Amino acid sequence: MKVGQNTNVEMLAAKLQQNATQQAQQSKSGTASEVVQQSRANAAGVPVTVSNSVRSLDQNSKSSSDVDMAKVNAIREAIANGTFKVNASVVADKMLVDAAGLLGASRI
Repeated sequence: MKVGQNTNVEMLAAKLQQNATQQAQQSKSGTASEVVQQSRANAAGVPVTVSNSVRSLDQNSKSSSDVDMAKVNAIREAIANGTFKVNASVVADKMLVDAAGLLGASRI
C-alpha cells in the first residue's frame, strides 16, 4: 500500500456514485405505462404486449394513493398554527403493543 492512498475512501466514493446512479435511474423510470413505452422503443423490433390486468393495475395506481394528503395537510397546518397536540398515552400504548409484537409476547 502506498503512503497517502486510502482505499476505503475510494471504495466508499465508488459505492456512493453507484447509489446515485441507481437513484437517478429509478427517478427516471416513471409510471408502468411509461416504462412499457420506453421498453417498446428500446426493444429494437421485438413486439411487447401488456395484459388488461396490468393496464388496470396501472390505472388503479394513478387513481389511488397510499397517503391521505388531506390529513397530511391538516396536520401540517395544525403544527404551523401551534394547535397540534400529541396524546402521549396513546403513543406509549402503541409503542408497547409494537414492542410486544416484536418480542413475540401474547399479552402486555
